Amino acid sequence: MVLPTCTFAFLCTEMKTTAFCCDIIFAMGVDRLERVNSLLKRVIAEAMFSVMQGDSVAPGLFTVTGVRCGKDLRDATVYVSVFGDDALKETGIRHLAHNARRFQQIINREVRLKFTPKLLFKLDRSLEAGDSVLAILDKLPAPAEG
Repeated sequence: MVLPTCTFAFLCTEMKTTAFCCDIIFAMGVDRLERVNSLLKRVIAEAMFSVMQGDSVAPGLFTVTGVRCGKDLRDATVYVSVFGDDALKETGIRHLAHNARRFQQIINREVRLKFTPKLLFKLDRSLEAGDSVLAILDKLPAPAEG
């Protein structure tokens, strides 16, 4: 049996062939989306110093922990961890949001995509949660040997 070309518009008479075609399309889309996410993460992290250089918040306080693009690649959420107290974290996220257009210009210049995604910066607290779990584990008594 010859499988048809996989497209969303293709309608097949056999259910197995249709499901197989949709699985291939979905897998290819997810793989591409993951590659775009990691590429955007790298470009944004590399551009952090040049974009945030003149700001009141030092660029070394930021860590880009992840990027999630929408399926149409028109928008992306950038998860950032900021080193410091809560006031500094909120100030840092505001400064990043203010400079989002500069990041988009760099992405447009360095990455070849049909659309440059609109960036939304969000504070990532997963590193803090991990630190609190490690602190709790350090407080536990050591297991008795024997």
